[in-house]
Amino acid sequence: MAASGGGRMSGVTITGLIKEFGGVAAVEQLDLDIAPGEFVTLLGPSGCGKTTTLRCLAGLEAPDRGELAIGERVVFSAARATFVPPDKRDVGMVFQSYGLWPHMTVGGNVGYPLKLAKVGKAEARRRVLEILEQVGLADRADEMATSLSGGQQQRVALARAMVNRPALMLYDEPLSNLDAKLRLSMRTQIRELHDALGSTSVYVTHDQEEAIALADRVVVMNAGRIEQVGSPRELYTRPANAFVADFMGFQNLLSGTVVDVAADGYVVDLAGATAAVRVAGRPPGPAGTPMAVAFRASHVRVDGQVPPPAVEGVSSSFTGRVRSRTYLGSCVRVLVDIGGELVRAQVDESELDRFGPDELSVGREVALGVPTARVVPLPGESSGQEAAPVSDLARAGSG
Repeated sequence: MAASGGGRMSGVTITGLIKEFGGVAAVEQLDLDIAPGEFVTLLGPSGCGKTTTLRCLAGLEAPDRGELAIGERVVFSAARATFVPPDKRDVGMVFQSYGLWPHMTVGGNVGYPLKLAKVGKAEARRRVLEILEQVGLADRADEMATSLSGGQQQRVALARAMVNRPALMLYDEPLSNLDAKLRLSMRTQIRELHDALGSTSVYVTHDQEEAIALADRVVVMNAGRIEQVGSPRELYTRPANAFVADFMGFQNLLSGTVVDVAADGYVVDLAGATAAVRVAGRPPGPAGTPMAVAFRASHVRVDGQVPPPAVEGVSSSFTGRVRSRTYLGSCVRVLVDIGGELVRAQVDESELDRFGPDELSVGREVALGVPTARVVPLPGESSGQEAAPVSDLARAGSG
């Protein structure tokens, strides 16, 4: 988690942070500790408070209550009437827009923070070329910044934010204006620069794939509050509630009732459907307890043969009719009606040979199986229908 480079590392402590706009809380009683050298991503839909939190850290917004510390230094405290201005916080920030000065060269843009810090010309030139080398633009230092492509301009913006080796780097959805291929390459570069330069990083995004690819820990936010904090794998495999499951890409969120409690697990009878799902572990309560389950489309096994053949580890099997199918190249996405509930399943391209020419066509009966180990219990949650708009938002990439 700690970086190997020579930059300064400062942790971040956020205590009881509250920020309101017009009497409405954008951030509500937020507490978070970030270790020195850690890369933390704030993930959530538009309006969840992630960017407001970032701007409070940068000093671009003054919180209403709470306390912020970068390293050992308190940069905001409502109780002590402390507010350190942005240029005194030792923070670098990269925005959605590149924010480059069109009348300056690449080197002029990158070197501007050093000019403000009154660094000597020779030393400034050395540091500018050093950071441009790290972002692959050392040969473009004397060109006008606006002559570069969008991806190159974003690398200039990164270099400008990092040239002074700040203790804390803040990123406000910096890749949202780039195409998919550029986002992938820039994502890798941001993480490599974090590791090389040694600063602590806080990164805001609405893209769950981006969040888990970059971060040591992910903070999922909703309505100004933290829903869950954990490693990418923890959030990807064991979401704490329906909101997190939905935002982390669980396409199936189904409500039900606990039945048939046994020593090695229990069964959830799905509400409104002629199906039940087996869940490992201890139930949230006795038989009759309402709860929800979540599982990914990629973990649902689809068989054209009804009843299906036995498959090791797949103990939840039920039948339904194909409502729709979508070919995506690498896979086929299938929407199956299991008697009142819709289940999303995925058949990878490599498995399509198992099916006859019409076995996945609309209206055909198919069998679905879910491995017990892949079913995530969400005690006390409502049905996935209420969470569907968040899934649509996350998958559409808006926010």
